[in-house]
Amino acid sequence: MTTTAKNRIILITGANKGIGLATAGELARAGHTVLIGARDPGRGAAAAAGLTAEGLDARFVHLDVTDPATIAAAAGLITAEYGRLDTLVNNAGIALDWQRTPEELPVEAVRDTYETNVFGAVAVINAMLPLLRRSAAGLIGNVSSGLGSFSFLADPDNPVWEHATLLAYNSSKAALNAVTLVYARALRESGIKVSSLEPGYCATDLNRHSGHATSEEGGRRIARQLGEAGAGATGRFLTAEGVTYPW
Repeated sequence: MTTTAKNRIILITGANKGIGLATAGELARAGHTVLIGARDPGRGAAAAAGLTAEGLDARFVHLDVTDPATIAAAAGLITAEYGRLDTLVNNAGIALDWQRTPEELPVEAVRDTYETNVFGAVAVINAMLPLLRRSAAGLIGNVSSGLGSFSFLADPDNPVWEHATLLAYNSSKAALNAVTLVYARALRESGIKVSSLEPGYCATDLNRHSGHATSEEGGRRIARQLGEAGAGATGRFLTAEGVTYPW
């Protein structure tokens, strides 16, 4: 996302480490104000301090996407301090079924995954919509995965096929993609654009650092995709390579 004459206020959930933090750094270096959403106050504050030490405009915002109280408090803080929100990046996500087959995964783990990856994103979107409506060009980017594409999951020749049995993670990202399309349609007349974004297979805590790319590469990709999503049509599923995924 490039710097504009009027720098954007950007909230990123799950931004104290990994791809979220890398994305925050990219956007802050482009001249935007970045709000580091994190559920752990110590880690969130440290992440924001690392960026401010570079002279960047970053601030920690206590935000646990599974905790309505922190979501409401975050919306209140942004209202009081900034009066608007230009970009919301729903980056917070978990994967509890790594190297476990569907029958080995407890139903509780599926529920917990959906609480963060799907319900958490919906809760944050709804809480931030009044602020996004005050933006001249509101944008929501939901960080998804190619593993949430039905076309990819149904293709045994696709490179992601080896991970096609991740029941909770894959189905939650497919649900998040549906959330993207529903909000894109519902918010079309308001001018707020909504798209799914994909950083690629990056080495993070989520996948036990088995990814092929770095978190920094993932952050650069998400920052670039946000620019593409803001400049293009709403309701897209952008890939790490700069094209669009099949849903």
